[in-house]
Amino acid sequence: MTDDGLLSRLKALVGKEFTFTAPEEVGFASIRQFAMAIGDMNPLYLDHALAGASPHGGIVAPPTFICETNQYLSGMVDDEHGSLNAASIPTDGVIRMGNDYQFFRLVRPSDVVTAQWRVADCFEREGKSGRLAFLVMEKTFRTQSGELLATSRETYAYRLSGGGRP
Repeated sequence: MTDDGLLSRLKALVGKEFTFTAPEEVGFASIRQFAMAIGDMNPLYLDHALAGASPHGGIVAPPTFICETNQYLSGMVDDEHGSLNAASIPTDGVIRMGNDYQFFRLVRPSDVVTAQWRVADCFEREGKSGRLAFLVMEKTFRTQSGELLATSRETYAYRLSGGGRP
């Protein structure tokens, strides 16, 4: 794809919303595996007895679990125009540039997560190594009852010219 083709494709995504609902509950195993993967052995994530006696009343997930996993993705997503494949957002050569998280409640194993992604902006900048396109995504995560878990604003960069990766 040409540089201008990629930029056009990214700009065409602005305003689009994608909704992903998990096909099942988060589960204890997912929380345990995530905690182990990030090296956080907090007993609230791993020890049923200790977590049960805590103010949380049971196992909870590390805060970033909800934003850093895609356990809710099942392939096809819905937007106002019908189903779209998650591949609608280009991933080749993309670099995640930053995040701004807000957490409202920790995720529990029984939660079924719905994530809503909205493409908020696309802009280009000239960098030292050439032109870059930036895509800004706003994400909202809710439980099966609609309770707000977290929000995230993420920025991704794509190299438009200059060779190499951003």
